[in-house]
Amino acid sequence: MNLHDTTALVTGATRGIGRHLTRHLIAHGARVVAVGRDQDLLDELAAEHGEVHPWQVDLADPAAVDAFVTEVAQRHPGLSVVVNNAGVQTLTDFLGDDDPEALRPVLRREIAINFDAVVALSTGLLPHLRRHPEAAVVNITSGLALAPKRSAPVYCATKAAVRTFSRALRYQCQDAAPHVRVIDAVMPLVDTEMTRGRGRDKISPDQAARAVVDGIVAGTDEIHVGRTRLLPPLLRLSPALAHRVLRDS
Repeated sequence: MNLHDTTALVTGATRGIGRHLTRHLIAHGARVVAVGRDQDLLDELAAEHGEVHPWQVDLADPAAVDAFVTEVAQRHPGLSVVVNNAGVQTLTDFLGDDDPEALRPVLRREIAINFDAVVALSTGLLPHLRRHPEAAVVNITSGLALAPKRSAPVYCATKAAVRTFSRALRYQCQDAAPHVRVIDAVMPLVDTEMTRGRGRDKISPDQAARAVVDGIVAGTDEIHVGRTRLLPPLLRLSPALAHRVLRDS
């Protein structure tokens, strides 16, 4: 896919992988509608890159997401790439000291951002995307969608849901709109605010973003970033080993 002179939407654009996705997309000649919650960080990103169009949206608010879907297509008719990158992860121990009542709204917000917003943006903007000769929906998932870890069951479940949703939506596009690609970008452990203090052998958010953009350009349906390339063959050879490796990751 040729990204020159296109318009791409990136959620979670002000931090981590999203910030670097924005930079790499611009380097390929794209304009970026940068979506985030923090207006100061959005303004900072727009000041850094003249090709950025900042947009403050709370992706946990369904009404705000629906309004955004309607308005962004009207204001940016050239929009042809949607990158669902925003995500949150809550470490939980349901049989430990965590208060279930206190957790409930936190986990609902996690589901809303990680899955509900992805479905709303992907399907809501699909009629607009299919009008372009080339278009793409890019959903950022995780190796934990293939084999979950013990400490974040809801995060792992939402990423697995996005992965399944992406494949099914890809089937529909292959039949009815083959010029619209649906891409699943599977992340390893990336060095971001979300993973601070967790795990080892992280890759940088710049490496992760570069791999995603390179995969979009190459037309790859599934982008396995870094060590996640090892997961599919490992799951085929020894599912128990793959799950054991990631259980306490």
